[in-house]
Amino acid sequence: MKTLRLLHRWAGGLIGLLLAVLGFTGALLVHEDAFLRASLPHAADAQRQDTATLAAAATKIFAARDRPRSIVLATERLGLHKLTYKDEHAAYADQDGNIIQAWTSNWTRPEVWLFDLHHHLFNGDAGEIVGGIAGLAGLGFVVTGLILWWPTRRMFHVRLWPRMMKRAAIVHHHRDLGVLIAPLLILSLTTGAAMNLKWFSQALRAPFSPPALMEKASAPPKIRGGELTRNLDWAKVIGQAQARYPGAEVRTIGLPQKAGGLITIRLRQRAEWLPNGRTLAWFDPADGKMVATRDAYTLPLGSRIANADYPLHAAKVGGLPYRLVMTISGLALTLLGTLAVVTFWGNPAGVP
Repeated sequence: MKTLRLLHRWAGGLIGLLLAVLGFTGALLVHEDAFLRASLPHAADAQRQDTATLAAAATKIFAARDRPRSIVLATERLGLHKLTYKDEHAAYADQDGNIIQAWTSNWTRPEVWLFDLHHHLFNGDAGEIVGGIAGLAGLGFVVTGLILWWPTRRMFHVRLWPRMMKRAAIVHHHRDLGVLIAPLLILSLTTGAAMNLKWFSQALRAPFSPPALMEKASAPPKIRGGELTRNLDWAKVIGQAQARYPGAEVRTIGLPQKAGGLITIRLRQRAEWLPNGRTLAWFDPADGKMVATRDAYTLPLGSRIANADYPLHAAKVGGLPYRLVMTISGLALTLLGTLAVVTFWGNPAGVP
């Protein structure tokens, strides 16, 4: 038990601040849509999903000289489309296709750099891996913390803040708060690590579906498309997708990224939790003909379970009550990580 306590203290002292940053940024990002609705024009507009409106917006946006690579369409909670160009260039557009705000640096938009910090630690793929490892370390803290708490369980008290800012009181509060919030931390840390670390995600889903089967199911079709026509009939393209999946919400429209590539439309069917769905339709950019589809309901069980990671982690399901729950989880992780660092570096030897 002494060795376990020492390991828990030293590891917490070294990476507790990183977990605190991830927890705090995550708590803020849960409310990103509310922030945008309050700060940008047309962000509170009602969502429009009729073929004519979507086609008119796509036609206008993709006809621009500097056209984007893809459009993430407006949702029920956010009435703006998000356009993605090369590098950090992006923009918001209203549902008629008019640019509301554009930027060429992530630092221009607070919600964008906040996401970059939370998901990539400002370091691209390398930061994503570090964040995933931090999530696994956080799971280790939860497990070892529960073990260390058990002998002191009769002294359990529910407190939002330590009784006094002395080491013994802070440690007592740290253990009790960690136990109280443990189920939420396990959920947020597990889903976060699974999204960042492919091998961890595959290991979790392996009992349900072999990794090779999931990889095969997610592979794009091996069909070569023609050259993107200048005056593509977007009403025809979008209409085919809506006819193939009646009642599904059209979520993203992506142009080919290389020669021979296809136009990709993602849809979200009613039972899908993932905000942008995993139902896909591909089109030949030369004539707008649908050439392949993928129904998210037919994916392997492991893949369907993995598709729940993001909506659970980012509170994209469950409405306001669940958003508040995940806000509490993020703020609790912030407090646990910060106080772990403070108590450790104030007394590395752990002297009572």
